[in-house]
Amino acid sequence: MIALVDCNSFYASCEQVFRPDLMNKPVVVLSNNDGCIIAANKEAKALAEIPMFQPIFKIRKLLDENNVTYFSSNYTLYSDMSRRVMDTLELFSPIVEEYSIDESFVDLSSFKNGEYDSVAHKIKDTVHKNTGIPVGVGIAKTKSLSKLANKYAKKIASNNNVYVVDTEEKRKHLLRNLKVKDIWGIGKKHAIRLEKINVVTALDFANMPVSWVRKEMTVIGERLWRELNNVPCLEMVTEPNAKKGIGTAKSFGFKLTDFTLIEEACSYYVSEVADLLRQQQSVASQLEVSLQTNQHSEIDKQYSNKIVINLNSPTDSTIKLTKEALKGLRKIYKPGYRYKKVGVNLTHLVNRSEVQTNLFDPPHKSESSSITNVMDDLNNKYGKNKIKMAMVGNRSKKWALIKDHRSPRFTTQ
Repeated sequence: MIALVDCNSFYASCEQVFRPDLMNKPVVVLSNNDGCIIAANKEAKALAEIPMFQPIFKIRKLLDENNVTYFSSNYTLYSDMSRRVMDTLELFSPIVEEYSIDESFVDLSSFKNGEYDSVAHKIKDTVHKNTGIPVGVGIAKTKSLSKLANKYAKKIASNNNVYVVDTEEKRKHLLRNLKVKDIWGIGKKHAIRLEKINVVTALDFANMPVSWVRKEMTVIGERLWRELNNVPCLEMVTEPNAKKGIGTAKSFGFKLTDFTLIEEACSYYVSEVADLLRQQQSVASQLEVSLQTNQHSEIDKQYSNKIVINLNSPTDSTIKLTKEALKGLRKIYKPGYRYKKVGVNLTHLVNRSEVQTNLFDPPHKSESSSITNVMDDLNNKYGKNKIKMAMVGNRSKKWALIKDHRSPRFTTQ
């Protein structure tokens, strides 16, 4: 049996943990640069007149009139709280798959029939006790069914955020009470197509002839069909796949014309992505730098450009990547524009130990083995960016993200 444990309104819940005065009150979290609402708790969602993804300046009055508390996104806090939830789940099983920052699958094969309902409640209570984060728990024989069980656990108040599919009767009850569009992996296009032929509920889909599903929805649809019929097809994934590309592109807090500040921001983002590159033991053969003005501005001249740089040899060195990125940035920069965003993307990634070299070249040696390793060790010991490239400067407020409503990093500082 597999549990799907999903944190309720995760970003807002992380903020409420350290602000108990906000319990049962509407809370929303804003995007980068405090642009728009990207997350809300159930109390905020219940306020229908407050739409998601609207620019904050358009609805600030509405938020204030409804006593909604808003926070700048604080991903350092959310990431650490997610780790704490994962640590708690590992008390119940050595096999835990982190599906996303707020969702995990937990292998419960060590428990016996008849224990699952009490285990589900114990998981929910222990996570809340250890972290303060409320979660929903769905348990079933397959990952697809446990995902649906979790949705149903939260949908019906009397379920108390728990639903266990341990009998055929409960499997059919679950599928009968959820729509085909609720099935994990059924996209909008397939859902509309199925509804047109009167396949409305998840049970309708599970009762379709498998030959039709295989023909019309390929092997992926057939796999979903089998999972809903209690045949496990999706395995637990405990080792995340290495990313094939690592990048970032963030808007500046203000529009910039000073090339020195843009260089500073670019250098900072290179150090961020290079750090992630080394964490997954990879090196990059290609680097892309992009630069653009605010395309939504009606008063600014518009310009955007990017450059792809093929590196002479794969590297994970912050120093080398920064030098190459700034060379590229100088080539695409044009004076006279007010720039809003710079981006850095590392591609053609390979494992550090699998670099292909020319027959006559010496064996590839990671450039992180010298200065970069020392920088990583010091930053791991004393905190992020305690040692950095001089080019990064002091992260000028002119290009740093606007976070006027950010809460403290309670668990990491």
